[in-house]
Formats: sequence, C-alpha cells, structure tokens
Amino acid sequence: MATYHFLNPYTLRNGVTVKNRVAMSPMTEQSSFEDGSITTDEIDYYRLRSGGVGLMITGCANVNELGKGFEGELSIASSKMLPGLRRLANAMKLNGTKAILQIFSAGRMSNSKVLRGKQPISASAVAPLRPGAETPRALSNAEIEQTIKDFGHATQLAIDAGFDGVELHGANTYLLQQFFSPHSNRRTDKWGGSLENRMNFPLAVVSICAAVIKRSKPSFILGYRISPEEIETPGIRLADTLALIRKLNQMPIDYLHLSLADAFATSIVDRTDSQPIFEKIQPLLDDNLPLMVVGHLATPAQVEKLVDTGVAFAAMGRELIREPKWVQKVEANDENAIRYTFSLRDLDELKVTPPLLNFLMTAFRKGFPLSTDEEQLKL
Repeated sequence: MATYHFLNPYTLRNGVTVKNRVAMSPMTEQSSFEDGSITTDEIDYYRLRSGGVGLMITGCANVNELGKGFEGELSIASSKMLPGLRRLANAMKLNGTKAILQIFSAGRMSNSKVLRGKQPISASAVAPLRPGAETPRALSNAEIEQTIKDFGHATQLAIDAGFDGVELHGANTYLLQQFFSPHSNRRTDKWGGSLENRMNFPLAVVSICAAVIKRSKPSFILGYRISPEEIETPGIRLADTLALIRKLNQMPIDYLHLSLADAFATSIVDRTDSQPIFEKIQPLLDDNLPLMVVGHLATPAQVEKLVDTGVAFAAMGRELIREPKWVQKVEANDENAIRYTFSLRDLDELKVTPPLLNFLMTAFRKGFPLSTDEEQLKL
C-alpha cells in the first residue's frame, strides 16, 4: 500500500470527513443539453472518474438564465433540472467520493448569442479585454438582490439533488470576481467603489448559501474558489485578495479553492516576487479552514510536494481526463500504469465527448499533450 500523505483523510470544519486529499477540479466539458440539463454522456464521464478522489467538483452550473456563459453548460436555475442532477450526484458518489456542484454566473464572460439575443450583464458596463467581447449592462440593485437569491436557491436545489456540497465560483473572471474587481466594477453604490464595497456581493452570496445550508443540511459542504490576481489595470491585486480572504476566513465556508495555472505559481503582476502565492494565503486561514490548490499537477510526487507544504487538498484537472483511475493506481502501487499523455484513439474509453475534445484541443492544447503527433486529428 502506498504511503503518500495525500491519501490520508481530512475532516472539514463542518464535521464531514473526506477520504483523501485529492480533488477533481471543476472543468468545462460543454456536454449538457441546450437548456442546461444533464446528458448521459456527462453522467458516464463523471462516473468513470469517481470512486478514487476524495472530492469531485463539477464544471460550472449557472444559477439563472443570464448566468449562462457558453453552450453545453450545466444549469441549476430551476427545479426542472432536479431529475438529471440527482442522476449526476449519484454517479459522482461512488466509493465515498464527495460530490460537489460548482455554481456560478458568467456575467460579462458571455455574449448575446449564448444568451439568445439578451445583452450580457455585469457589475458595470465595462467590456472584458478580449477579442470580440461585448459590453455588458450593469445589473440594477433589484437584479443584484435577485441574483443573490438565485445562488441561495441553487444551493437548496443542490441539497435536494443529493450533492454533498457546492462550490461558489468566485474565480476565472466570472460574476463574483467581476463585482470584486476594480476593472469590471465601476459602481458608486454599496456594491462598488471602495475595496470593502466591492466585497459586498461575493460575501452576500456566501451568506445566503450558508444560511440555506444551516437551515436545510448543516453537513453540506460550502467551498469558495478564487483567482488571486488580474493582469488588467485597474485590476485585482494580491493585497485585495488577501483582504477578501480575511473576510472569507470569518465566514462559514468549509474550504478555499485557489485557482492557479501552476500550483506553485508566483505573482503574475509583480515578477520580482518569488514566493508562491499559496504560501502568502496559508497564514491568513484558521487552522480548520483548508486550502485547496489547483495548477498543472499530474504526478504523485507533485501532489505529495504540495500537500507536504501544509496545503490540505491538491486538485487535478486535465490529468484526471486522461487518467480517470489515478488515485486507484497510486493506492495499488501501480504508478507505472498512470497515463500522462492522451490518445485520440481512447476517446470512447475515456468518455470524452466531441465538444470536450474540441475545448481541449483549442483552449488547453499546449497543456494537453497527445501520445502521437497531430496527424491523429485527421482521423
């Protein structure tokens, strides 16, 4: 039996024990139906990867219609999604794996085509700095309050569907981050302006979700995902993020998920700073609030190195696409059988759908090596 520390269990502050320190990070697979309901392809995809990891986090699910960011995106905007979501939760909970549903709103990271003619929304009418981006409209106060309620409603639906928790997606430039960012939030009301006011929306979302959990199922897990910096000017800087984390540390969340391109990454803004970002965050957290870090982890040695620094959970994404039984092989002392490359001849075995394959071969092509040359793409 392998003796890695990442195979040890961890008990969250709400009393729930996770069987090991390995999580499957949320990944876009673009394989839901047009209305956001779950497909059998997705059920098969998650079932194949369950059973080994301690925590499994879905790709993002929108909490309302204006929250949709891309085609093939999962939705938890209404109770009509419950039958499919129950199937998904059951598929993810094999052999003690905890099933976590990530919930979000895309905000300005959407477009009128995806929204069927409706203008994207955000904190303010400021377009993201990317080619072809549309200028969103600013949400009204009433719409902000309703969106907060929508996050609470989505949390209740996730409980009803049988999930073990939800993760609030406050990272990757989506709506929660847009309210926190001085680039996308130029408001002058209580939802914007000062750093403290820019925290109000994400903290209100945490509060309502926590209240739903306390009322309905206290053992339900509440996680929060965060991106520490933005390259835009003005934009989120590390000092801003540390201030938000101090607030989150006082909230009833069960883990903080740090979204990085590399788990050991340093600042993308201050190139003279050589300290890994996660090391700056660790001292701010209570002993019972675990940190989860994601970023290009693949080998047992890399995961163990991260966990040995005191990080509670190591999250893996692309590696679990090409090697669904990563944890099981480590537990069986069969590390030589772990796959680190991807063959297009294994699509059926790995339950990789055409939309997911297209996403991997475009957005993540540099970080997703093929086992043979690109002639495979012509097959």
